[in-house]
Amino acid sequence: MNPDPSATAAGKHCVFIVDDHPLVREGLTNLINRQSDFIVCGEAKDSAEAIAGIAKEQPDVAIIDISLTNESGLELIKHLAGQFPQVALIVLSMHDEALYAERALRAGARGYVMKHETSKSVLASIRRVLAGEIYVSERIVNRMALRLASSGRAAARSPVERLSDRELEIFQLLGQGRTPSEIARDLNLSLKTVQAYCARAKEKFGVTSLTQLLRAAIRWDDASHVK
Repeated sequence: MNPDPSATAAGKHCVFIVDDHPLVREGLTNLINRQSDFIVCGEAKDSAEAIAGIAKEQPDVAIIDISLTNESGLELIKHLAGQFPQVALIVLSMHDEALYAERALRAGARGYVMKHETSKSVLASIRRVLAGEIYVSERIVNRMALRLASSGRAAARSPVERLSDRELEIFQLLGQGRTPSEIARDLNLSLKTVQAYCARAKEKFGVTSLTQLLRAAIRWDDASHVK
């Protein structure tokens, strides 16, 4: 998708969309293109298309879903932040920001918006990051401030919060019913590597078997979908 040359020449900021759902991409495109200061200059359904498209279009902002099919959106954000530091990255996700917002910011994102929020929030996030600021909810600002204030003390964190980004990704897939072999195939990892991540996750949950970890993953996945 190429922007109207006259529109970009008029000073519109270019936005690139990465989401594996066509309807989401279409909805965001319609929303953004109705604004006087933005235009969608490209879109992608996966990491490969995103990297190639952003390299070609050189957008000002990229809006990225971290739940891409069989891929890690967090890993994509890390890659894009390293390769295209001039592009402001915003996460648009169905996942609870309490668990994912800080991870996304650490990966290189400058904003985090949940999909159930209003279109005004999406537009506000774009304008905020273009101004060089960070966009997250007030709840996350307070959470991060409290964590900073307690940095000198031992802060109690749940086992899920202690998981690394990749451990969390595999834990989430276990909760969705994937086997380690399926996870290894989908994430293009060796089975041994996936088993190593599972072993670390077991230590953090204080369990000794994959079955126990699987039960914890299923409980967490069920709870995360109760809104």
